[in-house]
Amino acid sequence: MADLWAFEKSLTDQGYSTVAGVDEAGRGPLAGPVISAAVVLPPDFDSHGITDSKKLTQRQRQTLFQRIYEQARCIGIGIVDALEIDRINILQASLLSMVIAVSNLSPRPDYLIIDGKFKIASRIPQQALIKGDSRAVSIAAASIVAKVTRDSLMLRYHEDFPEFGFERHKGYPTKAHKSALSIYGPCLIHRRSFKGVREYLPPGKMMIPEPESECHDQ
Repeated sequence: MADLWAFEKSLTDQGYSTVAGVDEAGRGPLAGPVISAAVVLPPDFDSHGITDSKKLTQRQRQTLFQRIYEQARCIGIGIVDALEIDRINILQASLLSMVIAVSNLSPRPDYLIIDGKFKIASRIPQQALIKGDSRAVSIAAASIVAKVTRDSLMLRYHEDFPEFGFERHKGYPTKAHKSALSIYGPCLIHRRSFKGVREYLPPGKMMIPEPESECHDQ
């Protein structure tokens, strides 16, 4: 198996002391925000079981989430809501949420490893790493924190909009979610520029341009 610490160790050997892994959750859903996490782990972090959040069960993610929060040097969260997603498109919203997450780290990192193929708008030295959540431990930790944080927020939204079943699908385009949309139409947290939502808007209510990318990630 690949050494999930390899990137962090290499950067430490190059003189970087505070390496943050950054990842997002929620590019694919029809509703809710996109959320990113930035995580700096100590060298003695217990990384047993840490991997890409999509490969874990909900219970495993919750357990690892607690461990990460107990042992991480610092964690930053970035949230971009559905209105902003519609305004700037999902790709740009995802990158913005990463910038916000990094800005919420203290101490400030001196190097970033970003999941995916895009760097972010930051002067901090960085590397974009495709499939980074399966290759670098700090990105994997960030993927878990982002996923659990977003799922928890969608559970809160379920209290406001119980007819959509957000507690089950977390805003993803399941059959039940699509059926609810066809019956009730979009609610306040739906992404109105997304295919699968805009079809149910009243005439003249779609004032925001279609996003450039509707990537389905986590």
